[in-house]
Amino acid sequence: MAFLKLVNLEQRVGDKSLLKNINLEIAKGEFFVVIGPTGSGKTTLLRLIDLLDSPYSGDIYFNGMNATALKGERIDIRRKMAIVFQKPVVFNGTVFENIAYPLKMRGLKSREIRPLVNSLLDAIGLSGYGKRKARTLSGGEAQRVALARAVISDPELLLLDEPTANLDPLSVKLIEEMVKEFNKSKGVTVVMATHDMQQGQRLASRAGVLMQGELVQVGNTSAIFRSPDSARVAGFVGMQNVYRGRIVASDGGIARVQVDESVIEVVSELEVGKTVDVFVRPEDIVLSLSDSDSSARNKLPGVITAIHITGPLSMVIVDCGIVLEVMVTIKSVEEMGLRIGMNIFCSFKAAAVKVLPVK
Repeated sequence: MAFLKLVNLEQRVGDKSLLKNINLEIAKGEFFVVIGPTGSGKTTLLRLIDLLDSPYSGDIYFNGMNATALKGERIDIRRKMAIVFQKPVVFNGTVFENIAYPLKMRGLKSREIRPLVNSLLDAIGLSGYGKRKARTLSGGEAQRVALARAVISDPELLLLDEPTANLDPLSVKLIEEMVKEFNKSKGVTVVMATHDMQQGQRLASRAGVLMQGELVQVGNTSAIFRSPDSARVAGFVGMQNVYRGRIVASDGGIARVQVDESVIEVVSELEVGKTVDVFVRPEDIVLSLSDSDSSARNKLPGVITAIHITGPLSMVIVDCGIVLEVMVTIKSVEEMGLRIGMNIFCSFKAAAVKVLPVK
């Protein structure tokens, strides 16, 4: 039985659809990320899960209970959850009082509360800040306090709405480490919304891509980033070299796809005439000075139009009739003497090309 289950969830404001056809199951103790661009519905989804808002239609099951149907038990269910929003929320009072608030509401004594709060202050890197006024803290510090307040009552489900957006690197690192540790040591289920794709890969093993109010792909994070289900997901996760073409020939499981003036060979059983989207990752393309340097099926001649250096890597832009972005090391650039205007060959295997039929 899924710990959290969303069935045909839909949310509307007037005639505007914010979420539609949301179906999702999350296991107990799982760290799940919802990734998507700004305005895709991530906050709306978390607010529904947290029972802050009621859905237009559909059901939310929490640990087997239909939380949307059991109106009288919503408060009890919500006590098992905690949510942290993108903008830090702190109360008027000291840092200690902010973190201790949930425990005080549950009737714990001061002698029970103090060691728990002090332990969390150490964990979030704010030891000695207990007597500081919470509203004098920086944004990163305030967010750490908000997270500590959320986890101190040991929720079964922790919801995070882009909690590290616009924070300094130290605060991001501390918050990520704290959330990962809480998930691992306490077994709390975490659902985190983010538009930071690298963060999603760092923290979770499974993710859902939310675009225009729909979950367009759910699965292993590495699979989503390496093998997206559609061109729009590919574009969002940062996959370059995405093209639309038409299959013009097919033989023995190898198809030839016409993309503008170029032909790309791919592994596909799709029929001739089918319109497809094809994409290949920059790191799967090899640059060579001669077309005889590679046995790959695809060997496209081109001209280097730009070289962008980022740390130890370089993105080489090559015009082959279609524009290819190729990821190589700085060392390769130097050893091959790569320069703008230089003739070059781009090679990649047919199996390295992802092919999706256009619906």
